[in-house]
Amino acid sequence: MPGGLISKSYQAVRALATRQVRIECDRIPYHFHNVPLKKLLNWMIVETSIYFKPEHPWGWPTHLQIEPTTHCNLSCALCPVTVGMDRPGGHMDLNLYRKIIDEVGDYVFLVLLWDWGEPFLNPSIYEMISYAKQKGIKLVSSTNGHLFKNREQADRLIASGLDSIIFAVDGISQETYEPYRQGGSLESVLQGIRRVVVRKRDLKSKTPLINLRFIVMKHNEHEIPRLKELAKSLEVDALTLKTLNPVNQDFYSENKSEVRIKNEFLPQDHHYHRFKYDSTGQNVIRVRRNPCKQVWNNPVIHWSGAVCSCTYDPKEKYVLGHLKHQTFKNIWLGVPYRRLRRQFRADWGKLPLCRDCSYAYEGGNCSNQIIADAFFFNTQDRDQRSSK
Repeated sequence: MPGGLISKSYQAVRALATRQVRIECDRIPYHFHNVPLKKLLNWMIVETSIYFKPEHPWGWPTHLQIEPTTHCNLSCALCPVTVGMDRPGGHMDLNLYRKIIDEVGDYVFLVLLWDWGEPFLNPSIYEMISYAKQKGIKLVSSTNGHLFKNREQADRLIASGLDSIIFAVDGISQETYEPYRQGGSLESVLQGIRRVVVRKRDLKSKTPLINLRFIVMKHNEHEIPRLKELAKSLEVDALTLKTLNPVNQDFYSENKSEVRIKNEFLPQDHHYHRFKYDSTGQNVIRVRRNPCKQVWNNPVIHWSGAVCSCTYDPKEKYVLGHLKHQTFKNIWLGVPYRRLRRQFRADWGKLPLCRDCSYAYEGGNCSNQIIADAFFFNTQDRDQRSSK
């Protein structure tokens, strides 16, 4: 029995005995207590199935990534929203969102409430969060932070029950912040963070966990030594340093045989390089066994109801179904999804979205490797206070 499967078996036995599950996302731990037996058994079955990669799924998704909107108030470098996604944009309708949660919410542990766009521009975002919370789901979202200097927005965020929020702050001066977060104001973001921190304290709320996110790039890596002091001064709960994905940003390119390591944003410090390179320092090392498990546990649902295999299909060239016309069950068990799983198992390297995905290279595992450093300040999970 593979070592990973032995570990999963131990976790399953422990979870059954305690009805508790611990799931990490971007190195942030999420604890689930008194988990309903139906949800717990589904999680165990799905985690086991990932080792066998069946064409027909053994269970229902344990995670969902949902795109509330494609609209954004910034024009970030390398983002498909900036360069154009070649699909209609819009906000997810609240009724469509409720349909998704009603269909699979009894099995889902974690919802990642973002994809392409600024999630908090959706006028129904707080109702979306509250609705999923009623199902015992934990939710994580990511923001560029500009909206939260407004007290009403901060109060609505806290009242919604969101479990964790990522504030993207990729520079501690306007000069280092703006090259990537184009059109953004660092001071507005910092005001937003301070506002949420103060209102969270005033309202005596334990949530959301406030995660200061810093993507390490060539023009901002010199600021890393000062980051922890900034995080402490802002009184956030966590600081996470994320590696930049330097691959060809054309997800659909037919000629993606090499990683573009000369990307202008790639940092010099190898600790913050996402991938491992061969002795020449020029070629990334491919994995033999792709660790991605999204087609068995974590579909991505765009604002319109289009269901995709992962976040790397921003232009919807490989849609697996559409929730405006189908039930989630019909899509999850349907022919396109089964074909994708079969192809992934047979030879994932031939799948356009998989062959040069982050998961395809050593060091690029999105589950536990792309966050280079994580530091915790105010959380009760002291064993995770600082890790590398």
